[in-house]
Amino acid sequence: MKAMIMAAGKGTRLGKISESVPKALLDINGKSLLHLAVENCTAFGFDDIIINVHHLADMVEEEVIKLRKEGFRITISDEREMLLETGGGLFKAKRFFGNDPFLLYNADTLTDLDLTALYQYHLKMNGLATLAVRNRIGNRYFLVDNKGKLKGWCNKSTGERIISGEVTDSLAEIAFSGRHIINPAIFNYMTEGVYTMTALYLHLVKSHDIFTYLEDGGYWLTVGTTGDLEEARKFFLV
Repeated sequence: MKAMIMAAGKGTRLGKISESVPKALLDINGKSLLHLAVENCTAFGFDDIIINVHHLADMVEEEVIKLRKEGFRITISDEREMLLETGGGLFKAKRFFGNDPFLLYNADTLTDLDLTALYQYHLKMNGLATLAVRNRIGNRYFLVDNKGKLKGWCNKSTGERIISGEVTDSLAEIAFSGRHIINPAIFNYMTEGVYTMTALYLHLVKSHDIFTYLEDGGYWLTVGTTGDLEEARKFFLV
């Protein structure tokens, strides 16, 4: 099965660290975030992987060469000229994907989420996409109805709130876990450009079903700041 790991981000919240090390290559007790992501995808059968590169792209490609030598099957999507965000980055790589649903994976999140269960739920619900979510504290949340369908998005720190399409139920706030299963039919509704998957989803839910998959068990960590990085390293020492 195919997967795309998003690894092109600049990691600006990491300060000086990101000036010399791309976020995807941050070390977690001996392995880079990218290495851990590739291992995780492959363990669940998503063993044909494409990775986008932009910031310090040469360093990321050097890591990919090492991973290929370990037997991992990895393709590069080059965004050196312009960082395309998650939506534009996925569209640029569209020729990589076939006719089956695929995994979209944020390299800067760490979780023991069962990707097989996420995939099977997606097949059962037969929506355009299924987003892994969990109850956790944060600033940005998806807004979902009582069936788990995506209906909007909000930012608690800025007060921004977006509702898309018809809403008949009260909406719950739920946080994204950094994993999506997506039907390749989504490319029919995408274009070239710089935009996020969130913006795309909020446009598409007006006429398509996009579901969420709730999993509160296990662990979930993000590596967006130096504090997050230290917490992740401590967590995996246990």
